Amino acid sequence: MIIRIAVRAPMMFLVSIVMSVIISPRLSLIFLVIGPIFAILLGLIIKSAYPYFPEIFRGYDRMNQVVRENVRGIREVKTYVQEKNQIKEFEKSSGFIYKLFATAQKIMSLNALVVAAVLNISTLAICWFGAKEIVGGTLQTGQLISMFTYSNSVLFSLNILAMITTQLIVSGASGRRIAAVITEKPTIENPKKPLKRLTNGEIIFDHVSFKYELADKTDALHDINLHIRSGETLGIIGETGSSKSTLVSMIPRLYDVTAGAVRVAGHNVKSYDLKTLRDNVAMVLQNNVLFTGTVKDNLKWGNENATDEQVVAVAKIAHADGFIREMPDGYDTMIEQGGNNVSGGQKQRITIARALLKNPKILILDDSTSAVDTSTEREIRTSLAKDMPDTTKIIISQRIVSIKDADRIIVMDHGKIQDIGTHEELMKTNELYSSIAKFQEEQGK
Repeated sequence: MIIRIAVRAPMMFLVSIVMSVIISPRLSLIFLVIGPIFAILLGLIIKSAYPYFPEIFRGYDRMNQVVRENVRGIREVKTYVQEKNQIKEFEKSSGFIYKLFATAQKIMSLNALVVAAVLNISTLAICWFGAKEIVGGTLQTGQLISMFTYSNSVLFSLNILAMITTQLIVSGASGRRIAAVITEKPTIENPKKPLKRLTNGEIIFDHVSFKYELADKTDALHDINLHIRSGETLGIIGETGSSKSTLVSMIPRLYDVTAGAVRVAGHNVKSYDLKTLRDNVAMVLQNNVLFTGTVKDNLKWGNENATDEQVVAVAKIAHADGFIREMPDGYDTMIEQGGNNVSGGQKQRITIARALLKNPKILILDDSTSAVDTSTEREIRTSLAKDMPDTTKIIISQRIVSIKDADRIIVMDHGKIQDIGTHEELMKTNELYSSIAKFQEEQGK
C-alpha cells in the first residue's frame, strides 16, 4: 500500500506539471516559484527533526535495559525494597524519550502547515493571475478550472511526498542502526588456509599479553608463559579479577592475544579453522545457559549426531543421569526458558555432559561446579580422570578442594602467573595459596 502510493505520487506530480504547462505555460510558472520554496521548507524541517531520532532510539535502549534488569533481578528488587526507586528510574528513562519525541513531533507537524500554506498560496495565485488572463482573453474559463484540478493534483502529490519523507526520517535512523550491526566486521576470522585437523590437547602460551581495548594502559594478561601437556589436568586459582577466565578464553579464540602466541597441538590457534578449533575445545562456564527444548536436545548441542547411548554415557560421567531419569519424562523432559525448572547444580551437570558429548581434546571447566556439593563434585572429577584420560582438563575454581588433585596448579594474581606447582608444593612455598587453603579449611569445619 505504502509502496504503491510512494510510486504513484511522483508520477501524478510529473503528469500534472506537464498538463499544466500544456494548458498555460505562464500560470505554470507559479509551480516553479512555489516548488523550490516548498522543498527548502521541507528540507529545514527534516534537518531540524532528524537529530532527535537517534537520541530517541538510544533512549529506548536505556529504557529496555532498565526493564530487563528489573525483570532479571526482580527478587533483589523486592528483597531490598527498591520498587519505588526502580519506578523512578523507569519514569526517568521513559520521560527522556517522551520529551525528545514530543519535540520531534512538534517539528514534524510543521509539514502540515507548510503543505496547507503552499496549497492556499498556489490557489490564490492561480485565481489572481488566471482571472487576469481570462479578462485579457488569453485564457478560457474551462482552462482555468483545469489548472485548479491539476494544481490540486500537484499539491496532493507534494503532501504525499511530505508524509513519506516523515516516515523516512524515522526509518532512516532505524536503518542506520540496523546497518551498523549488519556491516560490523568480526574481529576474529578464519585464516585464508586454515588447518582442519587438531591432533592433541597440548597447549603453549608463549609470552602472551592481552588488553580488552588497545587503548587500555594496563594489560589484563601480562607475559604469560605456560606449557600444558596433552592429557594433563591443570588447576587455576586466584582472586576475583585476576583474569583466570580471560586466560582460558584465548584457547578457543573467544579473544585474540594482543602480544605473543597461543599454540595448540604445535600450531598457533590463529592457523586453525574456527569450527575445528572450537569443536575440539569445550568450555563449561559457571552461568551456562540451557535452551528451551528437551534435556536430550540440550545435550545434543555438543553433538547433534550423537546416539542415545552416547548421550546417556556422558550424562553418567557428569553424574546427571540419576536426576534426569527421575524427571517426569526422563531425557525427553522439557526444559523451560533459561532452565528455570532445574536447580543450579543440575543445570551445571547438564552443561558439563553437553560439553563432554563433543569428545573434546581440551575441556575447560570455569567454576562450573560451584553449585554442586563437594561429594558430587569429587565423583565428577574421578569420572573425568577415569573416562577421559587423554583429554587435557583445565579447572578454574575458587575452592581449593576442586583443584587440589590436579597434576599442577597455577596461582594467578593481577593477570600474571604468580606461582605454579602441585598442591603440596604450593602449600609450602606460596603464601597466597596456603592462606586461601587454610581459610577455606577453617570455614569448612
